[in-house]
Amino acid sequence: MKNEKFSIRKRVRSFGYAFQGIVTLLRDEHNSRIHIVAMACVVVLGFALGISPEQWCVVALCCGGVLMAEAMNSAIEALVDLVSPEFHPLVKKAKDVAAAGVLMMAMAAAAAGLIIFLPKIFAFF
Repeated sequence: MKNEKFSIRKRVRSFGYAFQGIVTLLRDEHNSRIHIVAMACVVVLGFALGISPEQWCVVALCCGGVLMAEAMNSAIEALVDLVSPEFHPLVKKAKDVAAAGVLMMAMAAAAAGLIIFLPKIFAFF
């Protein structure tokens, strides 16, 4: 690896690539849009039920984690499709494991949501 000098321009450019990745994820990946809708519902519910700052931190980390897992899954799928467009058992394994990562993060986020929101919902009634 070459020892490159720090450059503000390169740092700004790298943020541009990252933002383009977000746009690509939301534009091309149906499941990411489902996650965004679910997150919007959670945010509305959080404001309606008046969750604490600590609970907002958990919600924010869970939301970010789910989107990050979805992004990694999408990146792995795209790369694997490029490298091996035909069926191969290892391609299936890579895709299945990447999808499992999203599912596990989404389940953890749902569990955190239940822990945060159920007591507040029950107290409302």
